[in-house]
Amino acid sequence: MSCEFVEYLVEEGIAIITINHPPANALDKKTTCELGQVFDELASEKRVKGVILTGAGEKIFVAGADITMFPEMDQKQGEEFSKELQHVFNKIEDFEKVVICAVNGMALGGGCELAMACDIRIASESAKFGQPEVNLGVIPGAGGTQRLPRLVSKGKAKEIIFTGDMISASEAKEIGLVDRLAEKGEAVSEAKKMLNKILKKGPIAIQYAKKAIDEGINMTLSEGLKLETRLFGELFKTEDQKEGAKAFLEKRKPQFKGK
Repeated sequence: MSCEFVEYLVEEGIAIITINHPPANALDKKTTCELGQVFDELASEKRVKGVILTGAGEKIFVAGADITMFPEMDQKQGEEFSKELQHVFNKIEDFEKVVICAVNGMALGGGCELAMACDIRIASESAKFGQPEVNLGVIPGAGGTQRLPRLVSKGKAKEIIFTGDMISASEAKEIGLVDRLAEKGEAVSEAKKMLNKILKKGPIAIQYAKKAIDEGINMTLSEGLKLETRLFGELFKTEDQKEGAKAFLEKRKPQFKGK
């Protein structure tokens, strides 16, 4: 598949997706559509075991939506654009394989929301985060009002959204928006290291752990524990579980096959 603004390459089972839409990697309708198409393609790509999502250049990850579209938008068009963004971001969040976001620069508005849709966020020490939509007279429309308070405290989410202020990568890590910091220019490299470590584990176990966390967080504790029990039990039907236990007892590294 050929895209204009979203490109990817596969290295040793890892798909590295790069949003390359100069000058700000803005998420207009075409770029958003291409991003969704890439994830659709990778979902059926057997050689891909995990994904790293990043932006071209070191200054900007994704600086948000294409604001040039906003002056002419009416209510219906605004709702449709929000739905389009949420649809693609939900697709990323629901992706069966692990998706790590490597934030190399500014992640603002839709860029911050895109990062939050990924499983894990690794940011360059020089990165910035923010939801500045109120400066334009709107609110985050790609999941920001829902995902941000689930990652940080409710009050902190309100502070970030209400003020529209940018925060540093170090503060983002402190409040739980970012999971790990990397030296400037090393976010993708750090993401590769982490993903390679994850890919050595039982792939079905990782898939089920992701499912238990993502679905369970929106359940009551009782419902979430039932989900965990069911998935835990199902893993005992897999060859990987038998191999993992056997390798541990034999004091050797397991050879997982994803079966």
